[in-house]
Amino acid sequence: MSRIGKLPIAIPAGVVVVEYKDSVVTVKGPKGTLTRKVVGNVDFVVEGTNLLVKALDNSADTNAKHGLYRALVAGMVKGVTEGFVKALEVKGVGWKAQVQGTKLVLNVGFSHPVEFVAPEGIKFECPTLTEITVSGINKELVGQTAANIRAVRVPEPYHGYGIRYKDEYVEHKEGKTSGKGKK
Repeated sequence: MSRIGKLPIAIPAGVVVVEYKDSVVTVKGPKGTLTRKVVGNVDFVVEGTNLLVKALDNSADTNAKHGLYRALVAGMVKGVTEGFVKALEVKGVGWKAQVQGTKLVLNVGFSHPVEFVAPEGIKFECPTLTEITVSGINKELVGQTAANIRAVRVPEPYHGYGIRYKDEYVEHKEGKTSGKGKK
């Protein structure tokens, strides 16, 4: 059995229904509803205020999916109660980001602005011109959207220009030297 899979998932008071039918797990909470298709020999059982993931056999594949689906459903429960947030920052001379409706418009050194339309369930915010906040209830979608935004201008190591995660450290490289003193 998976060590992670054995851990119970606490169901907060705000989560209305957690159900498992036809290989689909549905979690409903105050921020919305998430569903996930489950492939494998696992079962979900609600005991009081906890949700347990049970492995139905002892194969290696089932053990791997036991921990996987426990972690994914725990993320779903957290998403519908608290939500997920990824913060990015824009570093560059004259570079800025702004929200126009549901679009994020980036001016990051190209000859044209780069526009991102928010996927369903994702919200963009720009507290300042150089900060971007991506939020939503689906952890995978929030992370992938933030990664797509970062991929527009990956931080370069010489000056540090680019779009980076708020807590990301970019190691700076030393530039070229003049070569004086060499024969």
